[in-house]
Amino acid sequence: MREITLNGEWEMKRTDEAEWIGATVPGSVFQDLLAAGRMEDPFFRDNEYETLELTKFDYEYRRSFLVDAELLRHERVLLRCEGLDTLCEVTVNGRPVLQTNNMHRTYEADVKEALAEGRNDIAVVIRSATNYVLARDREYHLTSCADAVPGISHLRKAHSMFGWDWGPKLPDMGIWRGLSLLGCDTGRIDDVYVTQRHEGDRVGLEIDATLERWSEAAELRLLATIDTPDGRRLEVSAERAGEANRLTVDIAEPKLWWPNNLGDQPLYTLRLRLLSGERELDERTMKLGLRTLRVRQTPDQWGESFAFEINGHEIFAMGANFIPEDNVFGRRSEERMERLIRSCVAANYNCIRVWGGGYYAEDYFYDLCDRYGLIVWQDHLYACGAYDFNDEFKENVRLETIDNMKRIRHHASLGIWSGNNELEYAWAYWGWTERYGEKLRDDYLEQFERFLPELSKSLDPNTFYWVSSPSSKGGIDDPNNEHVGDMHYWDVWHGRKPITEFRTLFPRFMSEFGLQSFPSLRTVETFTLPEDRNIFSRVMEAHQKNGTGNEKIMYYVSEYFKYPKNFETLLYASQLIQAEGMRVGVEHWRRHRGRCMGAIYWQLNDIWPGASWSSLDYYGRWKATHHAARRFFAPVLASACEEGTKVSLHVTNETLRPIAGQLRWRLLDHRSEPIAAGEAGAELDALSTREVVTLDFAETLRDSRQLRQSYLAFEWVADGRTISSGTVLFVKPKHFDFLDPGIRVDAVEEDDRFVVTATSRAFARFVLLELDGADAEWSDNVFDLSADRPHVVTVRKADLSEPLDLKAFRERLTATSLFDTFE
Repeated sequence: MREITLNGEWEMKRTDEAEWIGATVPGSVFQDLLAAGRMEDPFFRDNEYETLELTKFDYEYRRSFLVDAELLRHERVLLRCEGLDTLCEVTVNGRPVLQTNNMHRTYEADVKEALAEGRNDIAVVIRSATNYVLARDREYHLTSCADAVPGISHLRKAHSMFGWDWGPKLPDMGIWRGLSLLGCDTGRIDDVYVTQRHEGDRVGLEIDATLERWSEAAELRLLATIDTPDGRRLEVSAERAGEANRLTVDIAEPKLWWPNNLGDQPLYTLRLRLLSGERELDERTMKLGLRTLRVRQTPDQWGESFAFEINGHEIFAMGANFIPEDNVFGRRSEERMERLIRSCVAANYNCIRVWGGGYYAEDYFYDLCDRYGLIVWQDHLYACGAYDFNDEFKENVRLETIDNMKRIRHHASLGIWSGNNELEYAWAYWGWTERYGEKLRDDYLEQFERFLPELSKSLDPNTFYWVSSPSSKGGIDDPNNEHVGDMHYWDVWHGRKPITEFRTLFPRFMSEFGLQSFPSLRTVETFTLPEDRNIFSRVMEAHQKNGTGNEKIMYYVSEYFKYPKNFETLLYASQLIQAEGMRVGVEHWRRHRGRCMGAIYWQLNDIWPGASWSSLDYYGRWKATHHAARRFFAPVLASACEEGTKVSLHVTNETLRPIAGQLRWRLLDHRSEPIAAGEAGAELDALSTREVVTLDFAETLRDSRQLRQSYLAFEWVADGRTISSGTVLFVKPKHFDFLDPGIRVDAVEEDDRFVVTATSRAFARFVLLELDGADAEWSDNVFDLSADRPHVVTVRKADLSEPLDLKAFRERLTATSLFDTFE
């Protein structure tokens, strides 16, 4: 097979205009208009609304390319389009060759008859998706996210591009993945599916390969090679390959793939070649991780479990929900994605959920999850909407599902397919049957409980399929039951319940929960002018897509903290309440490991700069929650559950080895002067949790003043090293008598890093280290600081946004604590 890329430099224009401008493929209309100065930054102030109007036009892309006689001698010449977004008409030399209506599909067309030797022209006209969905909604209203452009359920395009309660209405369009010409002869590899058989210290690979043939004359041969992580090469062949073929490879002493913090991620390289004599007609290469991975559901004393089981071990899943990383689709890149995945790993994730309102991620996303050890929960792309499951729609999504399941299913990281986001929940609890009728409800049942499960089983029988998230048993029957299946919980935030309400819940797997916060001032400055920097300004409210979101942020801040003294400290306080909420929930569910086996918070990242539930903002800057996640997702966690003057201290071990150590505690006053102390030794089995110490300070903290001026510090120590630590207040932070901690920070330089030591003269809560005008990745941040315990933090020079010498680092280093947020 010969491949000629059509990626690179193109031209584009609005179809109602005459002038062409430069364009890049893969890319997007917004990216090209921005590069040409034809469009304002859609994220600045409230430019979103003007930018939306640009999506009501059609656009055209074109380029020329050369074809030689050799390409035309191939039996077939296919135009392969891996991502056309969305309503596109493709012509080659003026001849129509393809019409598309699904962003999520890969399209191919035989264009040999349209080509000529020498110069050829290709053009892609992209019709307005905005106009299309608005028109379809007028014809037949299908409910969808209330914050989106109406009508999006009619079109197979990433729903969140049209707006969500964390993102703007900016439906970019374009040629968003690669285009190429493929010259083919005789046949090609149509499909490869690998099944692993684990038996003792051996793994058998069954490689099922299906061929597409258009010439029966030639005798074909399949050759498979496996390159192992330790440098061995294994080889097997099928000498007379037919339409369906199975090759088997036996791997002795396999190196198993594990999620992050549970082991390594060795990958085997499978290369499958289709040969006619010595001539190679086609080849496929894929990376494989050897592991068993399933979702285990077992009846127990609480109902039925829901847990990932990896290589025979049930693990607690920890991570967040991933959404599209940019409204300007042309800005996405592998480099940017790797930065995001590395931030997940640094925060001790072992799982990531690809939410159903976005898009099936790029191959490099799954490659990165394979390499870094993140189990992928993969939704199919339906979210918060009703769908008309007519014959045309059914065939469209059938082909979409085939394209993407075949592309993704071999990845070691893939742990679960889920039919949709919150549709079963909506039909059960949002009154949809009464509002939208039994026909659409029955369409839901047909699509997600019969059609997609059957199609999924035929395409990927080795991966668990879940009908919806959340779900219990399907059938629109109590889908958010905490005793069975997975759960989404939003009474904290939408229902304004206190964050301690998380401790009343015992879900089998919590796949969505969250609190909003603002990004940092540096990020806010990118989309505002100074006069906009009030959270109730027109611009700040334009960057808050959750209706009463700013009001809710202020409500939660007021419940726990004193009134912030200025705009910047309000931004910071919002992040602190978010971090505390996520900590309280995750630590509680980890303390009940076995009953609950997953905590996937909403949400990981941002699609644009603004207020949202993310722990990483649009620029990848860590909010307080992401720093907290590094601690509450740590493999070995010490945590506390307080009620009044009673405190129970727990240790949770999410590793494959037993651990032993001491749980030490100190009761201190607000100057960090000791009141009482103690410790208890403990041993924990692998993958276990236990309560180690129960304390009651009723006799010590006898009045409200003592409660306001005392705190508990605790730590799990092993081999003389603090592994995990935390603090407990006996009153809400707003009622604690904080003293000015007088924080001092000093830095020294080592070869590849700076080492920062923070000290204080009184207890300091939520100490934030920053560099004025620069970004850094800190080994720890937003931490509590006792006056008698200096805290040491490192920053690798490679993780600075700009080079700094020691003098500049020291001059730009600042420290802020909760005390500094109020007058």
